[in-house]
Amino acid sequence: MPRTIAQTHHQRTNVTLPDALLHEARALKINLSQACARGLALEVAETKAAIWRQENADAMASWNEHVEHHGLPLAEFRSF
Repeated sequence: MPRTIAQTHHQRTNVTLPDALLHEARALKINLSQACARGLALEVAETKAAIWRQENADAMASWNEHVEHHGLPLAEFRSF
């Protein structure tokens, strides 16, 4: 089972944030470490997805071309 961000080892680091954003977050009592970790996890996931799409663009184009010419496999069994 994959570990959540809260269950993993943490490492101290420095980040630079805009003053206004930092003051507003502190006023709202937002946990900066948790918020940064969630934002970074989202950025990592989006970047990995973009890399995958780029690495597999040729295969996806080839499959789309195949479907254009031959239709979907097992299309005759679709009920809609």
